[in-house]
Amino acid sequence: MEHAPISSLATHICNQISSMFVKPTTGPSPLAVMVEEISAAVIRGGKIFLYGVGREGLMLKALCMRLAHLGLPAHYVFDMPTPPISAPDLLIASAGPWSFATVDAICGGLNRTVVACCCSRLSRRSGLAVKWASAVAYIPAKTMADDGGNGGNGGGGSRQLLPMGSLYEGAMFVLFKMVVFELAVVLGQSPDAIRPATPIWSEDKQVRDYIVREIRLLHLTTHGF
Repeated sequence: MEHAPISSLATHICNQISSMFVKPTTGPSPLAVMVEEISAAVIRGGKIFLYGVGREGLMLKALCMRLAHLGLPAHYVFDMPTPPISAPDLLIASAGPWSFATVDAICGGLNRTVVACCCSRLSRRSGLAVKWASAVAYIPAKTMADDGGNGGNGGGGSRQLLPMGSLYEGAMFVLFKMVVFELAVVLGQSPDAIRPATPIWSEDKQVRDYIVREIRLLHLTTHGF
């Protein structure tokens, strides 16, 4: 079986994702919405909470980690150490097809908390998440609910490179990278300042050896072998 060149596939995928950010919009860009809402939460002394389901949730977990690397009080809903949400806080939720039961329930159950919602403008449905949101970051990409399985990501009936809502999730990933970049500028954070907050694998051999010994001891204590 002959495969397409990996560089060609990568180029087509990146082009499809980047095309989501050049489409004309009637309101503020999703980047402007996200940066403004997070910056406002920081100014008023609020914490930042994030939540999504499935692969959208994975994208928000990645954003949550990067916000923590920036020194912001970021928490993912339902994680064990997550504190209660209060009035000055911000919840960032994703409801790509406009409605998920858990996302709707969380957004609708908050009192006086600012809610920013990410969703696809292409969806024809609406849910409580968008209804309760004080700001909405619209990403004009098809979600799994709008896919239809007919090459809807620009394939013209050919096999899709980003099927089943992958285009929306890829756009989320890129959007959140831009958000972190812009927030670092707003906060005056340089990569050198952020890096120490990132739990990377140490280049110090003594530190690595210590970590390996502790992991082996924990495994021995837990499993007895």
